[in-house]
Amino acid sequence: MRALLTATLCLAALPALSQPIDVSFCDWESSARNLGEPWEDYTRTFSNGKTRLAMLDTIEPAAGAVRMLVLSPPYDELGSRQCRTLGINGMGFAGMNFDQLSASYDPATGLDFTVPIQVWNSENDSYGPGTLWFRLNQATGEITGHVN
Repeated sequence: MRALLTATLCLAALPALSQPIDVSFCDWESSARNLGEPWEDYTRTFSNGKTRLAMLDTIEPAAGAVRMLVLSPPYDELGSRQCRTLGINGMGFAGMNFDQLSASYDPATGLDFTVPIQVWNSENDSYGPGTLWFRLNQATGEITGHVN
């Protein structure tokens, strides 16, 4: 019984499990009308301007209206960058602190990004803090990530 109690307490102390992000081809969510305003506050470039991130706000659904836009290499045959949006559970996030976006680069793996977000918890009808982490491999275009 004591071992079970100890194991339960240890599990309770662990951080919430991470959830994989949805990486989607750009669609209606990536419309210019959904760019956060003022635009200069909600967009940043990396890798000498080759990669651009921007916050998108589609207004609805309120629990998931915010997404991350990623424009990045690789380039297609016309010279256009790939365009992807990031969200979770088939929608976006409840909010994003874009001004706290941080980035790092490792030549072996690519660009890593983190940004604080707000997520909707449908189990108790509330919003809570989270962190969006994602990695971009500019050579392949692969984007992987999770939300904690």
